[in-house]
Amino acid sequence: MSRTIVAAAAQLGPIARLDTRKAVVERLIALLGEAASRGAELVVFPELTLTTFFPRWHMTDPDEIDAFYETEMPGPDTRPLFETARRLKIGFYLGYAELAVENGVKHRYNTAILVDRNGEIVGTYRKIHLPGWDRPQPGRTAQHLEKYYFEPGNLGFKVFETMGTRIGMAICNDRRWPETYRVMALKGSEMILVGYNTPDDHTGHFDFDSLTQFHNQLSLQAGAYQNSNWVIATAKAGHEEGSNLIGQSMIVAPSGQIVAMATSTADEVIVAKCDLDMAALYRKTIFDFARHREPEAYRLIVETRGPVSD
Repeated sequence: MSRTIVAAAAQLGPIARLDTRKAVVERLIALLGEAASRGAELVVFPELTLTTFFPRWHMTDPDEIDAFYETEMPGPDTRPLFETARRLKIGFYLGYAELAVENGVKHRYNTAILVDRNGEIVGTYRKIHLPGWDRPQPGRTAQHLEKYYFEPGNLGFKVFETMGTRIGMAICNDRRWPETYRVMALKGSEMILVGYNTPDDHTGHFDFDSLTQFHNQLSLQAGAYQNSNWVIATAKAGHEEGSNLIGQSMIVAPSGQIVAMATSTADEVIVAKCDLDMAALYRKTIFDFARHREPEAYRLIVETRGPVSD
């Protein structure tokens, strides 16, 4: 008998700057309940689930900035989500802005947590591939300042054994980098969970931005297929504070096939039964890493950050 897990991507429509955490969490609880009613055992929420995508603005007031970050998880506003998940016996992935104090020093991360069916946090990931800039760019109506608001994650790409499978996590821009999937696949992941907020105007070049949805599908399908993993990818979507977020949440099989995709840019749940042994099949054939990989030929990947000449 094959091993299966019913997974859901719980897409969120736009969140306004003035929306409260309480109001957002109420939406999450409604999505969690719908997913559970459709048999889901694991739900994936988007990147920065609890707030609007605030890196589109350049803020300088520390108090204004701090208001977008969580200092504890769960906190007073998010605890009802954990309690609901525990009651429904459903696990979830949640992305948020984290304000952490480590060795007496304040740090800001773009973070995701993995919560099991008992409502307990079993894994934490901090976004490694931060896109955008560390200062405002002249002539742009919408900024992309993740490097200004966050520092690169310091936890690496871990795999967590929970809920009958082995799960890795990534956030938004991570999904575009093949190293993201490969590291977790080498650690034995069977599922990779991804939350994202992706606008269709992030570069300002029409020829590039017009392919945003295609690039989203391409990166998720390639990552799933080339690493024999299920990928559950969930978006924040819709017209949010002047920015068009693409949505297109999807569940991708280890074959690279899309088995479910959101059809709106609103709050929406998509569900699929994921055959975990499908990942094993691909690892015994095309992507038998131990038999076919040649790491000596790839050393340049980890020895330099940018292009080099032979």
